[in-house]
Amino acid sequence: MNGCVLRITTARQNHPFMIDAWVLLPDHLHCIWTLPEGDADFGVRWNLIKRLTSSALPPDLLPSQRSYSQTKRRESGFWQRHFWEYLIRDEADYRYHMDYLHYNPVKHKQVAQVIDWPYSSFHRLLKAGIYPANWGNVTPALM
Repeated sequence: MNGCVLRITTARQNHPFMIDAWVLLPDHLHCIWTLPEGDADFGVRWNLIKRLTSSALPPDLLPSQRSYSQTKRRESGFWQRHFWEYLIRDEADYRYHMDYLHYNPVKHKQVAQVIDWPYSSFHRLLKAGIYPANWGNVTPALM
């Protein structure tokens, strides 16, 4: 995991962005980024993150077989080819997406409480006083 964090740090140095929130689940991830003013190039950042982290993964985490298309495109087979971006409209929309992201491990039945999922920015935001420790014990109204 630390190798992947180092690769993401490298990507951020080359193409800056701030990670507002992030949650990693076994089969997908969600994140909220703030990009520099006037820069909306999510694609270059995701491409770099995918390429750099794939090179840090142990072979047993990579799929044993890749499709013809994955081989042709020199893809590891670990990442989905596409990503979905969404532009946050206002503070209420930001809060909704922050809550959605952090509640995702509970939604997908990985844990019973948000605080129990270790692969999340929830813990950083808890320390910063943004969320209380018991947040998410009751399903958020907008979920």
